[in-house]
Amino acid sequence: MQPRLRLGSWKRTKLLVAPTDLRAIDPFVAEEIMLGRFPLAGRILEVGEDSPFAHDMPSELFSVRLQSFSWLRHIRSSKDDECRGRTRFILDDWIDRYGSWATGGAWEPDVAAQRLIAWLSHSPIVLQGADAGFYRRFLSSVYHHVRYLDRMCDFAPDGLPRFRARIALAFASIAMENSTSSIRRASRALDREIERQILPDGGHISRNPQAAVELLLDLLPLRQTYINLGHEVPNRLIPAIDRMFPAIRFFRHQGGDLALFNGATLTFANDLMAVLRYDETAGQPFKALPHSQFQRLSAGDTVIITDVGRPLSDDLSRVAHAGCLSFEMSSGRQRFIVNCGSPRFAGNKLREIARETAAHSTVILGDRSSCRISRSDFLGPIFVDGVREIDVNRQTGTDGSDRLLARHDGYLGRYGVLHEREIRLSADGNKIIGRDRILLPDREPATGVYPEPALARFHVHPSVTCTQLDEQTIRLDSASGGSWTFKAIAGTAALTEDVFFADPSGTRPSEQIELTFLTPEIVWSFTYSA
Repeated sequence: MQPRLRLGSWKRTKLLVAPTDLRAIDPFVAEEIMLGRFPLAGRILEVGEDSPFAHDMPSELFSVRLQSFSWLRHIRSSKDDECRGRTRFILDDWIDRYGSWATGGAWEPDVAAQRLIAWLSHSPIVLQGADAGFYRRFLSSVYHHVRYLDRMCDFAPDGLPRFRARIALAFASIAMENSTSSIRRASRALDREIERQILPDGGHISRNPQAAVELLLDLLPLRQTYINLGHEVPNRLIPAIDRMFPAIRFFRHQGGDLALFNGATLTFANDLMAVLRYDETAGQPFKALPHSQFQRLSAGDTVIITDVGRPLSDDLSRVAHAGCLSFEMSSGRQRFIVNCGSPRFAGNKLREIARETAAHSTVILGDRSSCRISRSDFLGPIFVDGVREIDVNRQTGTDGSDRLLARHDGYLGRYGVLHEREIRLSADGNKIIGRDRILLPDREPATGVYPEPALARFHVHPSVTCTQLDEQTIRLDSASGGSWTFKAIAGTAALTEDVFFADPSGTRPSEQIELTFLTPEIVWSFTYSA
């Protein structure tokens, strides 16, 4: 059954304002487009004087980036009329080819929302010097986007796609000449989405640390546009923004990088700084995000961030990672232990590999993930089995150390056991002691019942050099100075090849420490040396 079209009082009318785009611009991209080359999503499409839409796309992700028109921001770096004219030619060709919303990836709600925001934000670039005919076609297509998103918003995939659609409609309601009732309706709908998707601790329901940055790149300009035009700001917008900044700080390592959980990948420093310059909240990062289900241990120059949660719904699990009880550790500005992250430009196969437990710094049993991912085309890649309950206990020792104890039941259905992890960080931040146990439901050691192999993986950041000293000891050296020595107190350690997905250059070779269980319990430590 098709959803009914709710037009309300939307009008086909003129544009009033172009919202700001906070994302960084790259003059090189504008120059390449002028030369007939589109460098997007790690690929280059050479089109000469043609429209890129007249050519086959080099990848699905390339097509998404091209169709979203987020590249329009780079054209801002050019003051050349010829560059603007070529941009109009490409946009006009898109309208001719894809102007109807009938089918196709061009009209996926998230892509359409990104395109609408880009068109509104960069309308001065597109419209300066345009004739009346192009202006009418452009405005008609903008109106077409609004009607489509107004119809399909509630049917968009949960999480960022649905949120972005609501943001796009809110932008359109005030950037275009509209009735007061239309503006208020878009504002109320955005409030409902904010209430549902931004958790009380400031995290996003996807549990992806990068999601808050992506949202704030749009929410901050939206807030300012409401204020500049004298409209009443949606009730929940400013409080949500204020909650999101501390959550971003929670996930930042001291070098500035965001932790890699649940689909997070490389966050460009320029985009992060564009958001954080508006951060007026003060104070140190929280020790925990209880609603997002993460814990942070910090002492001296050492930071440990641990995932102690699970997807908040089956629908949201389609983008979640099976990384329960995984952690990342940084010292000073250097990340030492990480998760593999999500590839920025790779296809679905690598993205699915990145979601497996093996790509996270945690324990894995029998080479099986703690959450099983559906391979059904009907269901999509949701979690169909795995972690349901997580117990978390946080204590401060008499010696000032910080202790985190957590366990999950992700392997209970398959193997009848629990995984328990304890991490203790010394008061000066120079010593980490960890313990991993495989337990029966009554908390007794699972001697002889868990599958082989059973091991803990510690993924090492590719900028760190690893040296195996003996069967129990591995030294990790940072190029910026400072070393950590890993020691297997119980169990045997091996240094093996690995891959890191979240590097600026793309997928990059790295190394990992594998600590094998010889009994149901392993104990390990990291010790700092200058």
